[in-house]
Amino acid sequence: MNRKSTPPTPEAIVQLQRQLDQFRSTQPRRTKLPEQLWQAAVELARQHGIYSVAHPLRLDYMGLKKRLGGMPVLRRQAAKPAFVELSAPRTTPLEDCVIEFESASGGKMRIQWKASAPRDWVSLLRAWREAEG
Repeated sequence: MNRKSTPPTPEAIVQLQRQLDQFRSTQPRRTKLPEQLWQAAVELARQHGIYSVAHPLRLDYMGLKKRLGGMPVLRRQAAKPAFVELSAPRTTPLEDCVIEFESASGGKMRIQWKASAPRDWVSLLRAWREAEG
């Protein structure tokens, strides 16, 4: 079973993560975070979403959500898959045909055949996409 790949962590979150790691390394456990670090996390949560910030920074999700105080949070829009319809002239018999697909998760499929008429590659693509899940 394929797992969906996670997008890379934005650089601003990585920088705040370094600051938090430095703070945590110099303080006893359970020390409250300075307000400056919380405010930086709140600003990032407005841009990237609460979970996307709370998880890598190891912050309390509900605590970060409360600090947002009902402020609007931008939601990432999933990239719409592109679809391209290809048509080729049907006058040349026995030509090599190659079709390559790549899923959003990075999976790849290549179909190659030598024939005068294209195979039912649409059904193959549909089955492959269902298996990719």
